[in-house]
Formats: sequence, C-alpha cells, structure tokens
Amino acid sequence: MHTHRFLVTGGKKLEGQIKVSGSKNAALPIIAASLLTDEPVTLTNVPDIADIATMEHILHFLGVETSVEGDTMKINPKAVANVEIEHELVSKLRASILFLGPLLARNKEVRLAFPGGCVIGKRPVDAHLMAFEELGAEVLEDGDILHIKCDKLVGAKFTMTEASVTATENAIMAAVLAKGDTVIRLAACEPHVQDLCNFLNSMGAKITGIGTHKLKIKGVKKLKGTKYRITSDYLEAGTLVIAAAITGGSVDILDVNPNHLDIFWQKLREVGVIFELGEDMVRVLPSPELKAIRLQTAVFPSFPTDLQAPFATLLTQAKGTSFIFETLFDGRLQYLYELQKMGLEPRIINPYQAEITGPTKLIGASVSSCDLRAGAAVVLAALAAEGETEISNVYYIDRGYERLDEKLNSIGASIKRIK
Repeated sequence: MHTHRFLVTGGKKLEGQIKVSGSKNAALPIIAASLLTDEPVTLTNVPDIADIATMEHILHFLGVETSVEGDTMKINPKAVANVEIEHELVSKLRASILFLGPLLARNKEVRLAFPGGCVIGKRPVDAHLMAFEELGAEVLEDGDILHIKCDKLVGAKFTMTEASVTATENAIMAAVLAKGDTVIRLAACEPHVQDLCNFLNSMGAKITGIGTHKLKIKGVKKLKGTKYRITSDYLEAGTLVIAAAITGGSVDILDVNPNHLDIFWQKLREVGVIFELGEDMVRVLPSPELKAIRLQTAVFPSFPTDLQAPFATLLTQAKGTSFIFETLFDGRLQYLYELQKMGLEPRIINPYQAEITGPTKLIGASVSSCDLRAGAAVVLAALAAEGETEISNVYYIDRGYERLDEKLNSIGASIKRIK
C-alpha cells in the first residue's frame, strides 16, 4: 500500500474540459466474466486504477494471460486453474468475490478467502451463496474460506435476498452457462450491472430485462470471445460535476451518459446548481446561490450511496440545514469527522443520519481519506477551502479514480502529490 499524500491549495475556480474514465464498477465484474469463455477477450476504456491491477494479479494467479496497452486490456482465458485464491490477493479487494460465479461455472468448484477492500460497514456474502444454492451449487463450510461446488448449474427462478450489486452480478455470471432458464427478481440494476449484461450478451449470452429489477436468462452451452468498450464511470462524472460546482467554475465534462444520473441531476437542480446536459456531456456553470435539501440514498435508480459523501460536501456551501440519510452502509458518514477538522459543524444523529448547516467557510487542515468516496469528499472540500489541505491515505482514492489529481489540475486545481 503506497503512502502518497495530496497537498491541495483551495479557492481556485475550475475552468475547461475534462473527460470521464471508464467505470471501475463495470470493469471489475467484466474482467471476472471473461473467464466464462476460453476464447480471447479485448476490453477498451479500462481505467488505470489500483483495483484493476489487483484483478489482473488474480487472473495471473489463475494461469490467465493478460496484456495492457493504454486503456486496452487483452485477456486470454484458455486455461483457468482450479486453485484456492489466496488471502493476500483478495484481502485488498472486495470485488474479488466476483470470481465466484465465473469459476464455479467454469471449474464446477471455487475456493476463495473472504474478500477485503473499503471499510464502509459490513457486507455479508449470504446473498451470493443463496443465489448459487438456488442454481444447484453446494456451499461447504470451510473456516474462513468460501468453498462452493456443483455437478452442474441448473436454471432457477428466485428472488435476491437484497438488491446487492455484486451478488446480482455473481448470480448472472453463474446463470448464463446453467442448463435451462433463470429468472432473477429484485436484481440490482445499476449501470455497471447493465454493462456486465451487455458484455455477456456480446459473448453470446441470452439476457433480457436489462436495466430492470427482473432479469431473464436463457442458459447457453458456450460463450465466445468478444471486443467490448467499458461504459464511462457515472460516479466519477458526478464527482467532477460537484468539483466544478463547489468551486464556482464552468467546466465541460465529456463522455458522460446522462441517463445514468437522473436523480443526481434532479438533486443538483434542487440545490440550485446551473448546468446543461448534452447527449454525452454536461456543462456546469457558476451558480449564484445554493439551497439546502434532503438527501437520501437507495439502490439504483435512486440516489447512489457512492455519491452521498461528495454531494454532502457540496451541501456545506448551501444556505440552510440539509438532512442526509444513508440507508445502505453504516460506516458511510465517517468523512464528516474529517470535514469537522476543516470547520464544518455537522450534527451526526446516528451512523445513518446527519444534518449539515451552511454555508460553512471551510479552512485547510490535515485530513485523511477513510474510504474511496470519503476520499473524493475531502478532495472536494479542499478545493473549496481557504488555504492548504493535506490529505493522507490517498491510496483509497487511487483505488477508484484514475489520476484524479492530474485531471483536476488540468482544469485549474492545485493538487501536489507527495510520495
């Protein structure tokens, strides 16, 4: 884990053009899903971030050849070893759980240590295991190893125990090669889940209902290799929009799919941010005054939990008292303790609810990035603060945002990376 820090000089208006990278949350399951074929797969628009590098290490551990050039990743999954994926590899990355579905379908068995990653509350694996059992697999108790076996996977109708994104993705990946038809109700339908389905269909899978909470999958015998472009990262797009708005700048943000962010645009309008949507871009303009709102997260297409911390940072500059209700993760409000060091006086009601009264004059301070999206939130606060902010633990930010410091500097921010 690297120990880089950011030194951010605040109070600079962002101006110009910036392009959104490929989606981390789409690339991770799609890389895992490439193991469902034995033919070469080429992915483009892959973000250059730490989490992707970790996925690549796991592929190599499984005997899969890869090569990366620019934003293109080539994967040759001809041979996939049936070995236990060791703890050291999966402890860094919660998304390593996404190998369960493809390896179970491919090898009829998978052994994986419990995954790690960001510290934003407990995420049990029950929803994944239930889906596999519905499809005919057997879950074996094995200490702190996930061990799942099957003679063959068979299509089934079932309802997810929760609209979990990674559990839905694992269920889809296991079902595409199962014998017969599968219907998954209460499926997560985030843009990255849709992108995984579109990728699998490009390999010859038969998935319908994409973008809804009810997926129908006709099992096929074999999937073929494909070339596929990863969708752009709507969470990065939202973060960059807030960066422009919180600094009072005017910025064009390119390669955005506006349909991925319907509720986000609605909330921005409520706050009073002035912006124009194009077909694949958004222009953010200086906004005279921001108003407090109520912000509540929920599963897609409601407000994304991953944009809650960045959006709340914008609300520190809104007039009045905003109410924040995080419904998904119990550790998601930790960033408020960091913003406190910068002069915010939040009222933290419980691990899920808080009030922010603004506009608050933020002052540079020494703060830490406590998880990926909290890291983005403190960067946004630092852009709007007076003076210099030192941010430690930027490892978390690098896990999910491709060169965020360089991107923001290209439109007028002042962020120094200190190694």
